[in-house]
Amino acid sequence: MSRLPLQTIETAPEASRPYLDRSLSNNGFIPNLVAALANAPTALETYLTVSEINGRSSLSLPEREVVQIVAASIHGCEFCVAGHTAIGLKKAGFDKNTVIALQKRGRTGDQRLDAVADFTRAVIVSRGAVADGELEQFLAAGFNRAQAVEVILGVSLATLCNFTNNFAQNEINPQLQAFRPSVLQGE
Repeated sequence: MSRLPLQTIETAPEASRPYLDRSLSNNGFIPNLVAALANAPTALETYLTVSEINGRSSLSLPEREVVQIVAASIHGCEFCVAGHTAIGLKKAGFDKNTVIALQKRGRTGDQRLDAVADFTRAVIVSRGAVADGELEQFLAAGFNRAQAVEVILGVSLATLCNFTNNFAQNEINPQLQAFRPSVLQGE
């Protein structure tokens, strides 16, 4: 049971309603994260705006989804792990083994994806104060310094989502249940 009311288009504050409409149109349902964020229209607007901006970064969709899955895993947000696993499998071209490796904070076997995962972990654990060697490893994988900042952008987006879900104690929507780590990993 969520600690926050899960708003609908009918119950949400007026300022949140257009964002809920957009989420419903984009997803075919309103994710509980969005329904919880709708309690604070500016938080929902921030989430959708930063999501759009993050989508324009020079990181590829698979690289952006690595950031989201790794951050959600570190932050203990099973809701976001499931949601971004669904995107990873359906839109980013991940196979099941890649997603499971990311969920478990392991190696994917793809040098670029592993470099993004390693750098994401370093950013979160060090609160941005990554060591020179960690930055150099990221750059050696073919990334640039602007993309290092774009990883931080992705972490900022993940933090809003992960912390909101963790605070609200949102249940995972039925549409995302199959992508939960315990289900996907067969536990």
